[in-house]
Amino acid sequence: MKVQPSFKAYTAPWGILMSVDLYECNPETIRNPEKIKQYVIRLCDLIGMKRFGDCQVVHFGRDERVAGYSMIQMIETSMISGHFANLTNAAYIDIFSCKPYDSDQAAQFSKEFFDAKYFQVHVVKRM
Repeated sequence: MKVQPSFKAYTAPWGILMSVDLYECNPETIRNPEKIKQYVIRLCDLIGMKRFGDCQVVHFGRDERVAGYSMIQMIETSMISGHFANLTNAAYIDIFSCKPYDSDQAAQFSKEFFDAKYFQVHVVKRM
């Protein structure tokens, strides 16, 4: 079902959602909550996002398939979240912001920070 907006359509997106999946990451980095917090601080500085409150990093998961750290950082224009899977040494990071940012730059930085062998990026422009 296609929903017709009741407002005038704008040419610029209201927000951008980028999901980056990182594979074969450095296991020491994705298992270190302090390094994950450093990543968030550096990422926010790089893409010009103002952090709102502290980054939360929590380890959970009784099932080995999903066990690992999860992270959330509120930003003034929305949020950054991620999950780091111990079993596969993978990281799954989402950045949603109504302030524009360079998704290619954010993805490349993420790949380099976590020393991923390869990655996949999905970008959705929200209208």
